[in-house]
Amino acid sequence: MISVLIAASSPVVRAGLRSLVEEMPECVVAGSVSPGELVEHALELHPDAILWQIAADEDAAALRALQHQNTILLTSNAPLDLIRAGAHGVLPLEASADQIGMALEAAATGLGIFSPHHLDSSPATRISSHLTGRETEVLRMIAEGLANKEIAWRLGISEHTV
Repeated sequence: MISVLIAASSPVVRAGLRSLVEEMPECVVAGSVSPGELVEHALELHPDAILWQIAADEDAAALRALQHQNTILLTSNAPLDLIRAGAHGVLPLEASADQIGMALEAAATGLGIFSPHHLDSSPATRISSHLTGRETEVLRMIAEGLANKEIAWRLGISEHTV
């Protein structure tokens, strides 16, 4: 059985998630708490997974404190930011009961769960590059499939430098 700790700001949402989890034969509810109580209860109960409907205005500090827990978030927030903060899964608010069940099962085994649609809808994040123009040129040639010898010859540098 997968023990699940449920968290949400709204008592109505907590009750709905609790009901949903209780209907899953492979899950048992370990508790149902507000986000302010989440870290304390998670450390006390050691659930297999945490199901948290995180609100847009909630701070991710609690999520950072739970980064060693298998936390699945239901949210409309930017998923990449939540992943960086320590979430093991991010699903859209409209995730189905089946999707939530599969996410809880996967999280309990330590796998990460992310909805491709949810990730695709977030703005693309550019990673800043600290490469020189020459390094970028070498990387492009590597991406084209050229061997180090060929790159060295084309750029007039040693193979070791490549």
